[in-house]
This record gives sequence, structure tokens and C-alpha cells, in this order.
Amino acid sequence: MQRYDFLKTIAGDVGDALVVSAGWAAREWQALRPNDGNFRTRTLGLASSIALGVALGLPHRKIVVIDGDGAFLMNLCGLPTIAWQNPSNLIHLLFDNQCYEASGATNTATVAGTDAIALAKGAGYKNACWAATPEQFREEFLAAWKKNELSLIAAKVEQGQPASLTPIGVDEVENKYRFIRHIEETEKKVILGPSDHRKK
Repeated sequence: MQRYDFLKTIAGDVGDALVVSAGWAAREWQALRPNDGNFRTRTLGLASSIALGVALGLPHRKIVVIDGDGAFLMNLCGLPTIAWQNPSNLIHLLFDNQCYEASGATNTATVAGTDAIALAKGAGYKNACWAATPEQFREEFLAAWKKNELSLIAAKVEQGQPASLTPIGVDEVENKYRFIRHIEETEKKVILGPSDHRKK
């Protein structure tokens, strides 16, 4: 099974959640759930840290981060901080295909046995588990959503994505502004308004 097979099981369950994605997962997620509330990161490893900031800034709002094993391993130092801050509104999804797929498919350390769930638990995540099938993945996701506790759900997946996927259509800068404007509109607050507006 590929990552897309797992993601499509939850695309209808996220409501108005804000979603931060890493790597090729961003393209798949945008195809499954087109929304300006989707933010894709360009720098490897930062998705989970960005999602933490959004979760702390909007504690009443569900935040989902979609990570890959390469990005996850690049930001191991962020895991203890996420666990320490322990945002109850953050759900961390991790797809392990044992490679840095977006940059040439070289192996990650998980190919040699590194266990992402063990790393998360060691960092302080109290809720972290593997999901063996798309159906189990959705069950764990819905349980985490209802539980309202920091949770990480991981799945081993095959490399690749559907050939029919179309490009997202906007670059990272436009995506950032659309994401912020979406938050402004849905939260009824000004974040990046004109300077004269911010003074009001």
C-alpha cells in the first residue's frame, strides 16, 4: 500500500482542521482535500515544528501534520519539544517508506531498523502507534481525534504515488499567504493585514 491509500481514508474526517504536510504527501493531500487550510513545507524536517507552533497558537483548532520518515528523522530534536508542550489538538501522522523519496529515493535509517514509534515514545509522546492497514489507520486517527491528546500514528508504506495526481498549482510563497488568509478568515482575526489595519 502507498501513502495515498492511507490518506484517502481520512480525507473526509478532518473537517476544518489545518494540515501541515511534508514532501510528496503535500501533493497527495491537496488532491484528496483541496483547501487553503493546507500548508506545505519546503524545508525538510520542519513540518512537525511548524505544526506545533500553529497548534499552540490556535489551541481550540485541530492541527494535523503529515510527515515522512526522512523529514521525521531530520527533526528528531523537535520531538521532545512537541512532547513537552503536549498540545492536545495536534495529531502527528508519519509515513515510513524507508527513503528520501522527494530527493532521489536514497535510503533513510529506517531501512536498517530505526523505529519511529520507539523514538517518539522515547521523546515523550504518550500516544504513539503503528497502523498496519488503511482501515486500522483510520480507526486510530478517529480515536486520536476524539481523545484530544497529542498523538502520533505511523504506517509502513511503499514508495510512489498515483500517476494521475496533478501539480498543486501554486508555489510555496502563494501557499503560505493563502494559508494565513484562510486562518484570518476562519478565525476572524488579522494576522498579515495592512499596517494601518493592524493598528486598529
